Amino acid sequence: MENNIGLALLLTTLAGLSTGIGSLLGIAIKPGPRFMSFSLGFAAGIMILISFVELLPEALETIGFVNAHIAFFLGMLVAMALDFTVPHIYMAEDDRKSGTDASIKRTGILLALGIGIHNFPEGMATFAGTLKDVDLGIAMAVAIAVHNIPEGLAVAAPIYAATGSRKQAFMFSMFSGIAEPLGALFAAVIIHRFLTPELLAWILGAIAGIMIFISIDELAPASKKYGHEHLSISSVMLGMIVMAASLYLLK
Repeated sequence: MENNIGLALLLTTLAGLSTGIGSLLGIAIKPGPRFMSFSLGFAAGIMILISFVELLPEALETIGFVNAHIAFFLGMLVAMALDFTVPHIYMAEDDRKSGTDASIKRTGILLALGIGIHNFPEGMATFAGTLKDVDLGIAMAVAIAVHNIPEGLAVAAPIYAATGSRKQAFMFSMFSGIAEPLGALFAAVIIHRFLTPELLAWILGAIAGIMIFISIDELAPASKKYGHEHLSISSVMLGMIVMAASLYLLK
């Protein structure tokens, strides 16, 4: 477990920095709704499969059926509370079409703040998953990286549209992504010293709940909003298939 700390921090950093890819897309081109629909649905499929095939079974094996499901639903409740406190909206289309430059820029900044706050526990999740199993950590980092791309786009596009500054758009987008490795660093410094197999199992169960909430409350609905219904469900299924195949190959 100790030997995986550096790798866990590296994976989380790479996942967080993937917001930069979305940022570059936001300031270079304007991806259409089909791209948004596919990428969000694909990320949802990855997260759902990881949660039910890897994370929750790990918790079940270590702390039992009842405790694992308590952890799972506590994770969902935490994600819900965070979502009520800081709404996590991907693309404020109405604000962009009708708002002033000032309001559009404010939308982008608020998105950066909200996404950053949501990314912090995701960094902790990837860190914990990697300590449990390197292959699991890689799978989680891939899932988070995929859904960080449209998040980076969501932040960069309105700020660039309002200010005309690629530098500002990129910086705010990367700010939201940096929260990911900061969450991992927090876990490494504060939580790691108290980490036991049982506590890790509780954390993994809660992470599964958080990822399921993100998938069904944010990613899948947003995917359906930006594309045709069949594209949305197809991308979710493809995400599951790709992640299942990768987990098989990694074992």
